[in-house]
Amino acid sequence: MKLSTEDFNFHLPEKLIAQIPLKKRDVSRLLVVDQQTQSFKDKYFYDIIDELNSRDVLVINNTRVLPARLYGIKAATGGHLEVLLLNNIKDDQWEVLIKPAQRVKVGTTISFGEGLLQAVVKEKLEDGRRIVEFSYQGIFLKILNFLGQMPLPPYIHKKLLDKERYQTVYAKDPKSAAAPTAGLHFTKNLLSKIRQKKVKLVELTLHVGLGTFRPVSVDDIENHKMHSEFYSLSKRAADILNETRSNGGRIIAVGTTSVRTLEAIAQKFNGKIKANSNWTDIFIYPGFKFQIVNGFITNFHLPKSTLLMLVSAFVGHNLILKAYHHAIASEYRFFSFGDAMFVKKS
Repeated sequence: MKLSTEDFNFHLPEKLIAQIPLKKRDVSRLLVVDQQTQSFKDKYFYDIIDELNSRDVLVINNTRVLPARLYGIKAATGGHLEVLLLNNIKDDQWEVLIKPAQRVKVGTTISFGEGLLQAVVKEKLEDGRRIVEFSYQGIFLKILNFLGQMPLPPYIHKKLLDKERYQTVYAKDPKSAAAPTAGLHFTKNLLSKIRQKKVKLVELTLHVGLGTFRPVSVDDIENHKMHSEFYSLSKRAADILNETRSNGGRIIAVGTTSVRTLEAIAQKFNGKIKANSNWTDIFIYPGFKFQIVNGFITNFHLPKSTLLMLVSAFVGHNLILKAYHHAIASEYRFFSFGDAMFVKKS
């Protein structure tokens, strides 16, 4: 059955959109969805350890969120602009999203922090995106930490008091425009207990850009185009994943970003896992054949989103909608600071 974008719509009461993170990361709720038995169970996130066994490997995305939202002015006119950093193309060149973008032409100079940081528009792209080149004195990340704000999603209206709560406890490489939110539920203590259970932990990197969160604006989902995001998987990580597969263990991904990275690599190498760094615009929706991932942890996603389509592709459209309706009836917390799901094949 061919599905349209509207098939992934559902009504969510606004009160269920989590505005702030819980005081403790791992006491969020966890809905376990089993594709094989077509059932789901209500648990808490710290119970995830009971869902893992010693032959499994847990794959985490170690990207770190930049304070990627900047507010500047056009040097020539003084007009105010909002600039969101998306992807580091090379050196000081970045793909950015500018609002309002209509009058921002190639050659426009944007000033931030009274000239502490400047950007010149080098190329015009679609959807309000531009390629800009930054100029500054000093260290870019230090300047960005001083001037930038955390790029919280537009449905979050409350101020985030602690910036680290929009970072995973294992975040390392600061190049993301948004958090890989499934990982926000882990604490260092919980990860330590998982290691004690002999579950292996493997890191990969996918820098989250616009592609993950861009809304689907077409009726036929096959016509939706994802933006590219950069990923990297090391040889050591690939070796551990291949060893796990050889030993009959499961590969459990933390977040849709980890799923997309692993499955993009599988597509590139005919189902094999190899060390690789590249850009991917992989779009996973029902009908997709998963080659690597046996289960994954994810948050509850927006209606008609590519993320909901990915989860539906894994466990089935009907089951995931039943699970979402159960979560709504049970008043789970939704979206970036909300509760989690663990979806598995068996």
